[in-house]
Amino acid sequence: MNVAMLGLGLMGRPMARVLLAAGMQVVGWNRSPLDPALTAGIPLAATLAEAAQAETLIIMVSDSAAVGDLLARLDPFLRPGQLVIDMGSSDPRDSQTRAAALAARGIGWVDAPVSGGPEGAASGTLAIMAGGTEADVARAMPILRVLGRPTHVGLPGAGHTAKVINQLIVGLTIQAVAEATVLAQAYGLEPALLRAALAGGFADSKVLQIHGGRMEARRYVPGGKVATQLKDLRMAAALAANAGIELPHLRDTIARYEELVSRGYGDLDHSALHLLLLDQAS
Repeated sequence: MNVAMLGLGLMGRPMARVLLAAGMQVVGWNRSPLDPALTAGIPLAATLAEAAQAETLIIMVSDSAAVGDLLARLDPFLRPGQLVIDMGSSDPRDSQTRAAALAARGIGWVDAPVSGGPEGAASGTLAIMAGGTEADVARAMPILRVLGRPTHVGLPGAGHTAKVINQLIVGLTIQAVAEATVLAQAYGLEPALLRAALAGGFADSKVLQIHGGRMEARRYVPGGKVATQLKDLRMAAALAANAGIELPHLRDTIARYEELVSRGYGDLDHSALHLLLLDQAS
């Protein structure tokens, strides 16, 4: 298959490499120049026009606005028969609008956001939530199955709705793990031993094991950034408001991420929520 990976950030680079390892023809393109060491082994398109010649265009950029900007730049080069897959976190309403506009031109659309971080991207084990028509999702499946475990959750926009819900769970779980870690440390428990003791029980999770380790080491090198988590939680709040649903824990977690951003921590890993609790405990 002929694929262009548009966006070679923390997720796009390992995803491109996994597709290449599976024998697919892949070309990469990024909106801004990157250190050649970061993209080693990934064939690069010299221009967006060149990248847009691919049969399937995977978009992996920061947010819904960035997707819109990129689609506007792609517009002159798109042609009937192509398939566009948005694998970042976008506004579900934008996805519905984009799918309809592309369908009118004979271009397929799938919103297929992922969860699993750079680790899951590199190992081809991402959780993938796919929204689109049966026909478009079927076309995307050979690619999605290489990248992880895809589930077709509904029509266009449904994939991004599922991702917002995923991020709601992640954000609230990070807060719970941060609170538990600070409490454990206050009573002299070794967080690593606590994680081992809880492994396999109802309190266990990837957030506990991975992000809990980052909290213990106070190493907040981003897999997912604070600013990105805040953006996703705000989308969850918008969905809840549209449905007339009150989510009190979401409101509290949004306030904490807003505080992190206001302190200049927006580019840290979202496990840096732990920092606020440490400040309060000191």
